[in-house]
Amino acid sequence: MENESAHVYTPSELNREIKLHLEAGFPRLLIEAEVSNLARPASGHLYFSLKDERAQVRCAMFRSAAMRSAVQVENGLKVLAAGRISLYEPRGEYQFIVERLQEAGEGALQRRFEELKKRLESEGLFDPARKKPLPPYPARIGLVTSRSGAALRDLLHVLGRRWPVAAIRLHPVAVQGADAPSELRRAIEAANRHGWAEILIVGRGGGSLEDLAAFNEESVARAVHDSTIPVVSAVGHETDFSICDFVADLRAPTPSAAAELATPDGAVLK
Repeated sequence: MENESAHVYTPSELNREIKLHLEAGFPRLLIEAEVSNLARPASGHLYFSLKDERAQVRCAMFRSAAMRSAVQVENGLKVLAAGRISLYEPRGEYQFIVERLQEAGEGALQRRFEELKKRLESEGLFDPARKKPLPPYPARIGLVTSRSGAALRDLLHVLGRRWPVAAIRLHPVAVQGADAPSELRRAIEAANRHGWAEILIVGRGGGSLEDLAAFNEESVARAVHDSTIPVVSAVGHETDFSICDFVADLRAPTPSAAAELATPDGAVLK
């Protein structure tokens, strides 16, 4: 052992030095993961693990941070945690000190969906008395959807079969992603400025709550509500509901159904 370092550490000294290196070497971090192994001792602190499918990190959320948090921490909850890396010196275990928490993934989206739905409903945006009737024989139909999605193909197929005399104008938009809400809002507003369409069908195919998130944005909901052109909302599959559905003049369970509801059957009228 002659070539070893001259300094001999005690466990306490080693853990103290490692703690200093950990805390100095890592900036504040964000971790998105699922809560497990939750413990709630009488101290008011919270102890739990944040895990993914391959690993987990021990966490501590001290009483003051836990009291400030609006999130009800439970096992299985997916969260976005902000905090710092430290070391629990008595056991030599590193841990993540959680300073702030928010729900992540579909749990957070569902909560925001319910909050917005409740607020807009209280403002009267869902009132049936505000719904505009659809024209019985529309000559000009505007479509607000993706140029490349299956929804457009379904709409054009059904419209062409049922009511081929109508002229169709596409307002192409992104239907998911960061740009989708602003593109949807601008397309609806542009259609109203132009005044060409007698009816608008706004929608996309099915997907997760995250995929449909653009149709749950307040700016899109208000654009649909403020439209002087009647709007049919056609978002997702039959079991999907969006804020857009509630404010539109008519909700269709699918894009194909929207085309059916927006037009008469020309074959029957002959």
